[in-house]
Amino acid sequence: MQSAPCHAYKLRRIPETLTPLLKKLVISENGAVVFSGKSGRSQTIYDAVIIGSEKGLAAVSDKLRGHDGKAGELGLILHIALQKLKIKPVDKLLLGSHVFLPGSKTYIMGILNVTPDSFSDGGKFDRFENALAQAFEMFEDGADIIDIGGESTRPGSIQITAEEELKRVMPVIEALKKDNSFKLPLSIDTYKADVAEQAMAAGVEMLNDVWAFKEDPGLAGVAADYGVPVCLMHNRRDTEYEDLIPDIIEELEASINLAHRAGVEDRQIIIDPGIGFGKNYEQNLDVMLHLQDLCKLGYPLLLGTSRKSMIGKTLDLPAEERLEGTAATVAYGIAAGADIIRVHDVRQMKRVAVMTDAMTRR
Repeated sequence: MQSAPCHAYKLRRIPETLTPLLKKLVISENGAVVFSGKSGRSQTIYDAVIIGSEKGLAAVSDKLRGHDGKAGELGLILHIALQKLKIKPVDKLLLGSHVFLPGSKTYIMGILNVTPDSFSDGGKFDRFENALAQAFEMFEDGADIIDIGGESTRPGSIQITAEEELKRVMPVIEALKKDNSFKLPLSIDTYKADVAEQAMAAGVEMLNDVWAFKEDPGLAGVAADYGVPVCLMHNRRDTEYEDLIPDIIEELEASINLAHRAGVEDRQIIIDPGIGFGKNYEQNLDVMLHLQDLCKLGYPLLLGTSRKSMIGKTLDLPAEERLEGTAATVAYGIAAGADIIRVHDVRQMKRVAVMTDAMTRR
């Protein structure tokens, strides 16, 4: 007789008063629990790893939810986690008439910054003619989608108004959409609802938000109205994590909940670990090491490491000399489960992706 598979979950920030009840319930369902604690202001706060069958942990969740306060809240968290076992991973993304099939191949997102101050290519493509030429070059080099951004998000960059951002991106978007020889879908890289609204009205098929719906409350509703796929990137304004990977997962899940409440469907969500955003050098490397944990959330993973400072600091090289370092992160990311890679050097990274796919997607 085959035994039921076991599942393990880490529960965080459990007050000391709740640990006896949790231990009793888990053991009563033939599970196991291990606690680790640290002193808080008034009492010791514990993290717990619980192990058990889906049926047993569901019973624990039900019993906890019968209590008030923190016990009930913990039961609800466990219930939500268990429900995710029933969710099928997203296996199709519809970008207008374009169909992406996560898992089948690695998709290449070409970066088109129509800005004067982006960290790597600022000023190269802020002229209309240069931007169009770059879009067509990336198309010819094998890109699957072009991500157009009108505001630099590099550290220390100056925030601009929606009006200024629209002046930069809309002429390029409208020109590409009117040109029948340009066959790629477009993504708008913005965290502003007004910019996204006009871009999508012009036919843009995807939204890439570096603040994951936490900066502009109206953005999630715009995305839901147009029914486009959305990339939610992890970001924050400090690097003070309690527990890096669980914190990132928790904060991404908060953004996913914002998307759901606005009417964005699960099948439209892509996640991005946010390499280079709200993380220091060591934290960026740790996130790369744990990409598979993020893939377990069940959403397609977009990875943007191209020419990032993590590579520059490792190799002691300026942005324009980080091609090989980018290639290493791309190959590693694909092997760890990334579905979309966001890159400057489309032709070279396309080759890296095709070769890595040949080895990993058999």
